[in-house]
Amino acid sequence: MTVGKDVSALFPDVVNCMQTDNLELKKLVYLYLMNYAKSQPDMAIMAVNTFVKDCEDPNPLIRALAVRTMGCIRVDKITEYLCEPLRKCLKDEDPYVRKTAAVCVAKLHDINAQLVEDQGFLDTLKDLISDSNPMVVANAVAALSEIAESHPSSNLLDLNPQSINKLLTALNECTEWGQIFILDCLANYTPKDDREAQSICERVTPRLSHANSAVVLSAVKVLMKFMEMLSKDLDYYGTLLKKLAPPLVTLLSAEPELQYVALRNINLIVQKRPEILKHEMKVFFVKYNDPIYVKLEKLDIMIRLASQANIAQVLAELKEYATEVDVDFVRKAVRAIGRCAIKVEQSAERCVSTLLDLIQTKVNYVVQEAIVVIKDIFRKYPNKYESVIATLCENLDSLDEPEARAAMIWIVGEYAERIDNADELLESFLEGFHDESTQVQLQLLTGIVKLFLKKPTETQELVQQVLSLATQDSDNPDLRDRGYIYWRLLSTDPVAAKEVVLAEKPLISEETDLIEPTLLDELICYIGTLASVYHKPPSAFVEGGRGVVHKSLPPRTASSESAESPETAPAGAPPGEQPDVIPAQGDLLGDLLNLDLGPPVSGPPLTTSSVQMGAVDLLGGGLDSLMGDEPEGIGGTNFVAPPTAAVPASLGAPISSGLSDLFDLTSGVGTLSGSYVAPKAVWLPAMKAKGLEISGTFTRQVGSISMDLQLTNKALQVMTDFAIQFNRNSFGLAPAAPLQVHAPLSPNQTVEISLPLSTVGSVMKMEPLNNLQVAVKNNIDVFYFSTLYPLHILFVEDGKMDRQMFLATWKDIPNENEAQFQIRDCPLNAEAASSKLQSSNIFTVAKRNVEGQDMLYQSLKLTNGIWVLAELRIQPGNPSCTLSLKCRAPEVSQHVYQAYETILKN
Repeated sequence: MTVGKDVSALFPDVVNCMQTDNLELKKLVYLYLMNYAKSQPDMAIMAVNTFVKDCEDPNPLIRALAVRTMGCIRVDKITEYLCEPLRKCLKDEDPYVRKTAAVCVAKLHDINAQLVEDQGFLDTLKDLISDSNPMVVANAVAALSEIAESHPSSNLLDLNPQSINKLLTALNECTEWGQIFILDCLANYTPKDDREAQSICERVTPRLSHANSAVVLSAVKVLMKFMEMLSKDLDYYGTLLKKLAPPLVTLLSAEPELQYVALRNINLIVQKRPEILKHEMKVFFVKYNDPIYVKLEKLDIMIRLASQANIAQVLAELKEYATEVDVDFVRKAVRAIGRCAIKVEQSAERCVSTLLDLIQTKVNYVVQEAIVVIKDIFRKYPNKYESVIATLCENLDSLDEPEARAAMIWIVGEYAERIDNADELLESFLEGFHDESTQVQLQLLTGIVKLFLKKPTETQELVQQVLSLATQDSDNPDLRDRGYIYWRLLSTDPVAAKEVVLAEKPLISEETDLIEPTLLDELICYIGTLASVYHKPPSAFVEGGRGVVHKSLPPRTASSESAESPETAPAGAPPGEQPDVIPAQGDLLGDLLNLDLGPPVSGPPLTTSSVQMGAVDLLGGGLDSLMGDEPEGIGGTNFVAPPTAAVPASLGAPISSGLSDLFDLTSGVGTLSGSYVAPKAVWLPAMKAKGLEISGTFTRQVGSISMDLQLTNKALQVMTDFAIQFNRNSFGLAPAAPLQVHAPLSPNQTVEISLPLSTVGSVMKMEPLNNLQVAVKNNIDVFYFSTLYPLHILFVEDGKMDRQMFLATWKDIPNENEAQFQIRDCPLNAEAASSKLQSSNIFTVAKRNVEGQDMLYQSLKLTNGIWVLAELRIQPGNPSCTLSLKCRAPEVSQHVYQAYETILKN
């Protein structure tokens, strides 16, 4: 059997041997049973009687063996027979049997969870936490933790100060694996205050000196978590920091594989609390016989611990590493020197001279890495180390890696005024422009434009050449777009081009590879697990959502909210402030791939930039072109809008009181009454959806859009498991929450549901524009229907345009974009129309009377940032009015007109 031969045919004969009194033989028979019971479940039932009998054997070893084997035989038919023997063993007088039975409950729960709950085994397990034997306690905790992980919602491990005290008492006498189970359980507990946290830390601290590295890391996890609740002013806090360093250092004397795991965990600890290991820099110095993966990890931690106090030591080490034979290691060492310069300002000069010494070695890959980091040093300390540029230019010909070439081009372009032959240097790169990588091409384009702006007379041909290469001969859209932008900037406004291209650049931050703070807090809760080695939360690499619970550090208590210690705050950041984290591109990609693909969370719609106004003179141009013929017969004279102070504030001023009254309106945004809601219509008749009838309408109230649904069950069976999904649509409408039908829908029952919608879904232009295709699923089938939503649900609350902006925009939108419509049978006066439209977020910017006609000038804004301007002419006594609409996206005008008609007539 153990060498892979199938001996299942002997099953009946082996089962007969179960009655033996020989313990060794019994073990072999039980091993055989575990292996073949699954393939022969009917035969396995023959063994049940023997199990029951063995569970009452006077020898505790046989009782434990029987209960262990019962848990391993994963056959549904047998499980119910095992409940009685298991119940007896859980209350057995011998602790060895009880501890084996505790684990058996977890195995049985995995096979049949309902059975375990019905039989009350979980309560018995909870009682075992108070057992007198520490190993029984540890196994009970392990079993409950395992069950709780697969059922995160169940509150099985209901920890309180009394049960925590029992666990801490058992901790001292357990085996090492028992200690790990108990420590992991403690890490999931949140103390009620800092005194309780300190008391637990004091009792866990002795575990730091354990010989097993897993126990040490589990203890570190508990302490790191509870330290969050301790005040930094406490003497005990300082003592704890000192106690945490030696065990972490000891872990580094193990074999390389263990060292690597320890280093990955230390990397997280150093990012959270660098003060723990700030005096232990030497243990992270690389040994000649360390494997490459350990070397690179040590290097990373050295940079994180670098400070003014130890920088001389660190630099001497790094300079040594840069002369090693391992290329990857040398590259990282050179980069590390650059990172030290950026992190510790006092050392920058020393670092630059070290890098120059390395460049003099003329080792190709060393030179290239040095140039890349010197570029970053220039970004951090502008106008300080430019004297080294000459040395860099000497090595131009040896550069063959894209990153180094791009860095060198950036340096030449940025400091072109200091380099006499900058044009020749950049021209040498231009010769093989199409063979370069995109990174180099983009940098070269920007570099030459910078050079042209600094030395326009000498480099006109060069800039012409690079612009035509980038725009006409290239098929890379990024390069083409950048080329066109530069071309237009240079040809229309060289002064603006200078301000854009030669603008002052922000300084780069010290640490660009820190883990994002909330992720770091979560990873600290997973110290000693795979998550701490991958530096990813379990949800990123555990298949399926089962058993993955997001953890976080406990909140600081009031007494512990003291200022961060000066060591932990990065140079230049105010105390207590975390440095900005720039996520690596890989992390961003990982985050995108790890997105939860459920419905999007409801929230405010994304703000999009408003319409670009072009070079419009916002205050010039007067009102005549907007307002048509002037009543006073002023003809073509341009009137400039009066200053704001001249605008009367009262709404009651007579309308005919001259031009200063033209913009006499309140500036309030949409009222809270909500926009017009159409009555519900049947969207999906019951005959097309196997008895499910769906009626609905759309509403917008105080900035949130909802789809109000009425589901009616006209079938003869109960309907459950409802879900809804939208196809891509013109305005990105999507459900902001799942479709919640709380109880099964019985025959002839109707339920009303309001489904919140967001406008951040996928966008695809539909025909007609306001068409929405919907899929609804239930336990019977999936049903599809489409409906048209009224556009006014997309009119946002901040759609009131400033009056001067209104004038400028109206002029700026081409006349061919204007559309005119007649609204008939609408006997409203101007005041009533304005108020009705305002409740649906159509705002009146101005009103006036021209030859007896009331003119309303209105603006509205859609959720995707499109503005629509309107002129509504109302003739008192005439039931028809004229609507003129202007918009940069004329295809929406027809639907805006329909919205006007709907709102005014209802």
